[in-house]
Amino acid sequence: MKTKTKQIIPVAHVVAWIIYIGLCIKAGGLIISFIISLMGNPALAGEIYADLDLSMLRQAGMRHYISVVSLLAALYCLKAHVFYILIQILSTLNLDYPFSTRVASWVDTISQLMLGMSVLALIAEGYCGWLAKRGVAITQSWGSSEYLFMAGVVFIVALVFRRGTEMQAENELTV
Repeated sequence: MKTKTKQIIPVAHVVAWIIYIGLCIKAGGLIISFIISLMGNPALAGEIYADLDLSMLRQAGMRHYISVVSLLAALYCLKAHVFYILIQILSTLNLDYPFSTRVASWVDTISQLMLGMSVLALIAEGYCGWLAKRGVAITQSWGSSEYLFMAGVVFIVALVFRRGTEMQAENELTV
């Protein structure tokens, strides 16, 4: 069983790096195309990111356009930060003593970031719902409930890590 875990950790580390780089590219691409659309090419608002067409939003008002794109960029940046912390965990994880205060702190930070992402997505959903009532439909799924669910799961894992750290310290004292 231990050899499988030792084999999976490096693979998970590589996958986390790939996802982190992809999220950084998404966030950077969104921010750069947003800046270009603000500075001189308003037609870029129709193709700001992948399938996201925000041209109607830009026509409805610059304040709304900036707000929605800022919320979207913040979510991508937070996702990238979560994966950066995961990379740190995977690079410092010692399978002989998996519970350390640093890893427990990072897992706790991930749960807090996920909770922040769910609040941010909830705000974005409410704002887009408010905009939809005024005739500006945005076809963006924010996924606040998924972030909230993941925040709860990671919070439980953080509690397990905290308790595991305490038990590991107690075992080291008794030996």
